[in-house]
Order: sequence, then C-alpha cells, then structure tokens
Amino acid sequence: MKTSAFIIGTSLLLFGAFSNSAVWARQKSWEPADHFWQTQWQKVYRLFGGNEQAIYFSGTLLVPFLVFWCVNGVYMVADVTGKPNFITRYRIQLGKNDPVDTKKLLQAVRTVLFNLFFISVPLVVLTFPIVKWWGDPCREELPTFRWVLIELLIFGLVEEILFYYSHRLFHHPLLYKHIHKKHHEWTAPVSVVALYSHPVEHLLSNTLPVLFGPILLRSHITSTMLWVCIALAVTSISHCGYHLPFLPSPEFHDFHHLKFNQCYGVVGILDYLHGTDTLFKQSQACKGPDPMPRAGSIPDSPRKAK
Repeated sequence: MKTSAFIIGTSLLLFGAFSNSAVWARQKSWEPADHFWQTQWQKVYRLFGGNEQAIYFSGTLLVPFLVFWCVNGVYMVADVTGKPNFITRYRIQLGKNDPVDTKKLLQAVRTVLFNLFFISVPLVVLTFPIVKWWGDPCREELPTFRWVLIELLIFGLVEEILFYYSHRLFHHPLLYKHIHKKHHEWTAPVSVVALYSHPVEHLLSNTLPVLFGPILLRSHITSTMLWVCIALAVTSISHCGYHLPFLPSPEFHDFHHLKFNQCYGVVGILDYLHGTDTLFKQSQACKGPDPMPRAGSIPDSPRKAK
C-alpha cells in the first residue's frame, strides 16, 4: 500500500513539474512569437487601410499565385534548359522531358493561366461575402501559433479526403474521357502540370479540397494564405519529376501518372486504407536499397514480389 502511494504521489509530482515546465516554456517561446506576429499583422492591416476585400484577395490569390509561379519558374528553367545539373540529375523518369517539349509546355501554361484567372479568381471573389459572414477572415486578432499548427494538420486531412475521392471519381470511365484525361496527357509530368486540368476538375478537385478546410474552421486569412501557399508548392513538387534532397518525394504521384490507377491521394493515407498503393509498394521506388533520392527511381514496370 505504501509502495503504491509512493508511486502515485511521485507520478503526480512529476506530472505537475512537467506541466509547469511546459507552461513556462510556452510563455518563454510561443507567446513572444505570437506577440511579434500580431504586431506585424496590425502593420499590414493598417497598410491596406482596413480594406478587408483587398486583404482577402491578396492572401488567397496574389501571394499564392506568386509562390506558385516562383516555384514553377525554377522547375521550368530546368525542364527547358536541362540546367542546373543539381536539379536535373535527380530526374525520376529517365529520358522523359529531357528536354521538355516547349510547345506542349506552353500549352500547359496557357491552360493553367486560364484555370487560375477564370476559375479560381471568380470563385474567391464570388464567395468572399459568404466567407466574410461565416468567419470574418480578416479580423484584427491573429490566431495563436499553436492553433495555426492544428489548423494545418486539419487542412491536410480534409484535403486528403476530398482530393482522394474526387480524384478517384474522375477516373470513372464516364468522367475520365471527358474531364480527367486532359491531366493525364502527361505520363511524365512537370511541375506546372499540377494545375493543368479541365476547368471542372480544377474547381472540384484542385480548388475546393484546399479551400474547404479554412472555410470549415472559419480560419484567419493568414492561416488560409499560409496553407494555400504550402498546398500549391507541394502539388508543384509532386508533379515536378525530380526527387530532390530535403524536399518531399514526388515519386508517389509520379507513379500515378505512369500507371493511372494507383496513388490517388496526396499523402497516401487513403491509398493505404483502400489498397490503391500496392503496385507502388512493389516498385523499385519503395524497394530500392538506397533511401536517398536518385535518378530513374521509378522503373517502367514494378518489380515482382518474390
């Protein structure tokens, strides 16, 4: 009895000490950061003169578009020129897009620009009054750093669910031929192909899965801006065709473009649950002995399991 009381008492003391330490660490690190970013946000808010429409459109359209084209600009230079070597040496599908067909690339760029300016922009403009009524995204008080991290996690899960099922739906024969086939014209994709799609697909599979999380959580425009920038950068990397060190591997989605009926999701959770990643698991991309990025890491056909 005495031993049990000692163990329980000691555990409670250690738990209390840990809790106090965690609170102290939070006050010393996170709270000053929250104050710093709140100050910067107030400066931005005053810079726009409190014009919430301008703030919202800048955060959901202007800044993410700049991020998208900056990322894709680097990859397109590598695709067209074959340089710099520290990028092109990590090409996944050897002999593909080396160099890229510039006419086909320009066609993709025109389609992406059309989707951005005639689908994304009108959607954001038309839905702003609803978003404003629902969540007041441009309020003067920023969310805490901790809440932003939680939001990003939820956004990712929401996108995974909506993108997986909408993407898989577009692979149905009745829809694939008329809508999704356009995106799969590129069996070896390049980064800008991330948004190369039929307008219906761009709306339902590219845009809504990304924006639904922030709308659902009534997120602040800064959280939405950060998330949309991350989502656009990640999907660009997923389509870039290069497995660069220290960046997320694009091999999962590259394999989808190669095989069509595998790897439908973003992070692979639902592919694992539905068994739509089996061929990818059998491929050299997963079974190769070298864990580091390497050229030609996806073969023409998956290695047979022994």
